[in-house]
Amino acid sequence: MNTSFIGFVVLLFIATVLAIEGLYLWWHGKHGAQVKRVNARVRALATPADANAGPGSILKNGGLDDASFTARLLMRLPRAQALQRVLLQAGLDWTIKRFFVYVGACAGGAFGVALVMHQPLFIALVLTALCAPMPWWVVRSKRAKRMKLLEQQLPEAADLVARAMLAGHSFPSALGMVGDEMPQPLGGEFKLAFDEINFGASMSDALQNMVSRVPLDDLRYFVIAVLIQREAGGNLAEILNNISMIIRERLKLLGKVRVLSAEGRLSAWILCLLPFALGGVIMLINPGLMRIFWTDVAGMKLASTALVFMLSGIFWSRKIVRIHV
Repeated sequence: MNTSFIGFVVLLFIATVLAIEGLYLWWHGKHGAQVKRVNARVRALATPADANAGPGSILKNGGLDDASFTARLLMRLPRAQALQRVLLQAGLDWTIKRFFVYVGACAGGAFGVALVMHQPLFIALVLTALCAPMPWWVVRSKRAKRMKLLEQQLPEAADLVARAMLAGHSFPSALGMVGDEMPQPLGGEFKLAFDEINFGASMSDALQNMVSRVPLDDLRYFVIAVLIQREAGGNLAEILNNISMIIRERLKLLGKVRVLSAEGRLSAWILCLLPFALGGVIMLINPGLMRIFWTDVAGMKLASTALVFMLSGIFWSRKIVRIHV
C-alpha cells in the first residue's frame, strides 16, 4: 500500500478527532452547566429589585448595555423591568427579546395555519389572539411551579439557618451553608444573597433583593424577622424555628384545603372546557352547523354574547375555587 496514502489517512483521522474535540469544547464553553449557572446569576444581579428605582451602580442596569439595539429598545418599554423580573422568577433563561420573538411566532403561526385552512379573517384573528399569549401562559405556569417548590423548601432552609447559628456560625455564613446544602431553586437564591454580601452589599439590600426575586410572604416574614433582630436583638435561632413551624402548619392546612376543594375545582374545569370541547366536536362532525356563527350577522352576535358570558363564568369559577391560606 502506498505510504503517502497511509499518512494521509492517519492525518485525516487526527484532524477529525481534533475537530470533534474542538466542537465539544466550544459547545461546553457556551452551553455547559457551569456557564448556565453563571449566566443565571449574572441576570439575577443585573435585574434591579425595583423597576421604578434608578440604577444602583453602573453595572446593575437590567441589561440595558446589551449590544443588540432591539434588546435595548425593548428594555425601555413600559413594564419591561417587571417582565424581566417575572422571567427571572420563573427560572427561565429567556430575555425580553426572546420572549417577544416567541409571542410573534405563536401569533404568526396561528394566523398562517388559519389562512392555509381557508378560514375567514375573523376566525384567523380570534385564533391569533388566543395563541399570542401562549408564551406568557408558559412563563406564568413555570413561575407558579417554581414558587410552589420554593415555598416547600423554605421551612427546611429556616431550620438549617437556625441550626447553623446555634452551632456558632454567623448569619452570612449560614446563608452560604444553605446555598451549598439546599437543592435548587432555593439553594441558588440563598447562594446569590451570600455572594452579594461578600461582594460588598449590605445585609438589608441582599435580603431585600432576594425577596424581590422570590415574592413569597413566608420569605418576606423570614427577612423581616432577621432585619428586626439585627436592630432590636433577640434569639434569632428561636425566631427562625418558630417561623419554620408556622410555615409547615400553613402548608399542611393548605394541603387539606386543596383535598377538600378538589371536587369543586374538577367541576369548574369541566364546566369551563365543556362548551369549547363540544363546539370543536360539532365542528368536526358537521361544519355547516357551526359556520352560521361567523357567516350570519345574528349568529356572530349570538356567539360574541355567549363568549362574553362564558369568559365571565370562567373568571368567577376561578375566583370561587381558588382558596388562599
